[in-house]
Amino acid sequence: MAERGTTEKYVEGYARILTDACATGRRLSRDELEALRAQGERAAEAGVGLRLLVRAHLSAAQDVRTQLRGTAADHLLAAVEQAVDAFAEGHERAQQLAIRQQEAARREFIDDLLHGRSDVGRLAERAERFGLLLSHAHAVAVAQGPEPYDDGYSVTRGIESSLAARFGDRRILLTTKNGKLICIAPGDQADLLAFFAKQAYAATDGGRVAIGRAHPGVGGVVHSYEEALNALDLAERMNLDEPVLHAADLLVYPVLTRDRQAMADLVRTVLGPLQQARGGARPLIDTLTAYFDTGCVSAEAARRLSLSVRAMTYRLERIRKLTGADPGDPVHRYTLQTAVIGARLLDWPDQEL
Repeated sequence: MAERGTTEKYVEGYARILTDACATGRRLSRDELEALRAQGERAAEAGVGLRLLVRAHLSAAQDVRTQLRGTAADHLLAAVEQAVDAFAEGHERAQQLAIRQQEAARREFIDDLLHGRSDVGRLAERAERFGLLLSHAHAVAVAQGPEPYDDGYSVTRGIESSLAARFGDRRILLTTKNGKLICIAPGDQADLLAFFAKQAYAATDGGRVAIGRAHPGVGGVVHSYEEALNALDLAERMNLDEPVLHAADLLVYPVLTRDRQAMADLVRTVLGPLQQARGGARPLIDTLTAYFDTGCVSAEAARRLSLSVRAMTYRLERIRKLTGADPGDPVHRYTLQTAVIGARLLDWPDQEL
């Protein structure tokens, strides 16, 4: 009886439609079909399941069947088929609309969250609907691969399923933005972000993941997100080959570039003379980069550059003569290494300073 009470108003007029159609064997009219679709939409909006509603329509059709006489009963099945199909169409249409509206609200929230827009209180209130408590500190991990990703992609769904299976209902949010995968998690759950990084690296066929530091409050999410994006940009410019980057490990680079003009002056002054070399400054800057990256081990640096040790030694001596700074001298080494980092950050000598 409770079931009948739940569905009764959504089958109102249905028996009359079947009876009228069966009386002459006609198809349901446009107005009748539209009325059934509207009933289906209202039922979906009320949260009544389609299976329950179909059962109610079939039960009502049975009652109609007992009242039909002669050939009228032969037309019942066709009328029921049209009626239930129209009702189900309306029900599905309302559900699809609700899903699209929910997706739009989620996307609007994510855009506001990652750009620091909207009223703080309102944003925090909306965040709870999507599983975040913005009164806590959060950290953001950003993954990029060889192609852009969206929320509906199999890569995104696969990572989301893996996170759910491993961490259950922890307060996390997985989404995409500008083709990148984004995971927002409580700041004290480094294991979760590490797991996301591992899954994203595998799912994107060797992509790269950057993890921002944990920061409190609504603005903390924006700050951590920007740190992760900056880390990815920095890795691109510095040719860093680590698959997982932590913004906390790269803080020296923003410090070095905070005064761009001073860094440009350092690069021009220290490395500018290398442009006099045959082939320009680029080969010698690559030599210094390999030398410093290998801990100033000439043999290993030569191997990375596919050079003989003798050729490597010659290049280092050439650098010393042109710049007046000896890469092997600890006092000179710091100045040269800082200038080389600056050159990579400023894309010199490919770009004018």
